[in-house]
Amino acid sequence: MTNPYDGLPDQWTIKISRNYDQEYYYNQETEESRWEPPEGTDETKLSSYLAKGLHRPTKVKVSHILVKHKDSRRPASWKEDHITRTKEEAIDILRGYKLEIDCGEKTFADVARESSDDNSHVKGGDLGYFGKGEMQPSFERASFALQVGDRSDIVESNSGVHLIERTG
Repeated sequence: MTNPYDGLPDQWTIKISRNYDQEYYYNQETEESRWEPPEGTDETKLSSYLAKGLHRPTKVKVSHILVKHKDSRRPASWKEDHITRTKEEAIDILRGYKLEIDCGEKTFADVARESSDDNSHVKGGDLGYFGKGEMQPSFERASFALQVGDRSDIVESNSGVHLIERTG
């Protein structure tokens, strides 16, 4: 059976490659991914769906954890008036937070509340919805490449280093 909207067989979905900013096809059941549409795809429906751009959101909602360093554009936070750590130290700190989240010791929102170096910490890192051109390019690219529920690897921006979780 195929999806009536995109023409893909059941269990298949369209994702966007972070590296190539291009669609690929992903089987949620087998975790297979491929560049070409899977066997059994209704090519007419798929072409129509892709032409409408419905699979690419115009806005995304994300939460993030920001760790600033001395070379960040504003090296200060609600916790520290003057941040002196290096970018490498900031990345190490963020890796530690990622490990706590991945191991289930803390939730993403808990770590953001306790540790994020920006004002979003009061909302568990929630930045709300934003569209293209509203955030720094590296942050925006990473956010739009995520599927709802996915978390990024470490993302560098002028603000510092981030973990991003797409929530909408």
